Amino acid sequence: MEYEILKPPPRQHRAVWILVAVVVVAAIGGGAYVLGTHKGSTATPATHATSPPASSAHPVTVVATVPATGATDVPSNQVVSVTLSDPVANVTAVPTFDPIVAGTWKKTGADKLTFAAAAPFLPTVTETLTIPAGLRSTSGATLGTPTKVTFAVAQASTERLQQLLAQENYLPLSFTPTSPTPPAGLATAQAGSFAWRWPDLPPDFTSQWVEGSENVITKAALMSFQNQHGLQVDAIAGSAVWTALLADAAAGKTNTQPYVDVLVSKQVPQTLTLYQNGAPVMSNVPVNTGAPGADTADGTFAVFEHVPSSRMQGTNPDGSHYDDPAVPWASYFNGGDALHGFVRSSYGTPQSNGCVEMPIATAAQVWPLTPIGTPVTVIGPPS
Repeated sequence: MEYEILKPPPRQHRAVWILVAVVVVAAIGGGAYVLGTHKGSTATPATHATSPPASSAHPVTVVATVPATGATDVPSNQVVSVTLSDPVANVTAVPTFDPIVAGTWKKTGADKLTFAAAAPFLPTVTETLTIPAGLRSTSGATLGTPTKVTFAVAQASTERLQQLLAQENYLPLSFTPTSPTPPAGLATAQAGSFAWRWPDLPPDFTSQWVEGSENVITKAALMSFQNQHGLQVDAIAGSAVWTALLADAAAGKTNTQPYVDVLVSKQVPQTLTLYQNGAPVMSNVPVNTGAPGADTADGTFAVFEHVPSSRMQGTNPDGSHYDDPAVPWASYFNGGDALHGFVRSSYGTPQSNGCVEMPIATAAQVWPLTPIGTPVTVIGPPS
């Protein structure tokens, strides 16, 4: 019985069991292979199936800027733009300007940012535009390092300088623009018209005015502006002048001092007339101008030095020397020539060494009205 129990089954049944065993073993082995392959795929292959982190993406670069770095004579109302190599995500890290310019950055294309200025670039300055690291693209890539762009802003036109000086009451003319001035256009000449503020100014003075060109009336107004703002008085419209001039324009601030100009006639009897806001407030004041050989030059000049007392030294026409240590109430307008007080036995004839002399009491009245920037017009005939 034991033997029969241990006796192998018929051949066909054995083949079936062998086949089942092989299939089971193969299935177990195959399962181990598949499991091993699956475990391996969680490390290396999976990293290729997902989006790479931002740190491994190709970096964003600046493709172009307007203006380009190194550009010169850039208009103060230039529209600035930055084009990147990739589409830009929401702008969080924005470019900056030094000196600072008010305004905002906006997306104006998939890969482009444009600056909407709320103020002009200051004439004559060099601007530095910094495009910051961290500016992000829609793919998550970022600008790796900051990019700097420098450009030089052009000098504003004489026409615009005149327009602003007129609107701020430093000129004897007014300026009326034909339309409102956009904030970014404050340093750009506007369409409009000039008009004399007063009709009775002396023609020898008003004839010096030329719209859009440098002239002594504009120079005098600029010097007055510089003097009132505590700036260096050099009659040059540099960045400090434009900073103050544009700030006043934006704030609507105007000059509250009266406009004064002086007319000196060398026709005997020689006289001085002082105009304030177009009206003569001191008329036909007797004065002495330069004696023969020291003639007071004709023309219009701006007072550039204004002192209560001045030492005057020089050479007389006859070759002798003079040294007056304390000449009172001096307003210098042309080299060593000044309006000032001086004691003489008479006034109204050529007696000075080129200055415009008047009684000391009269000079004390004239001096406070003739600060730096006051135009002085001298007319012939020559002495």
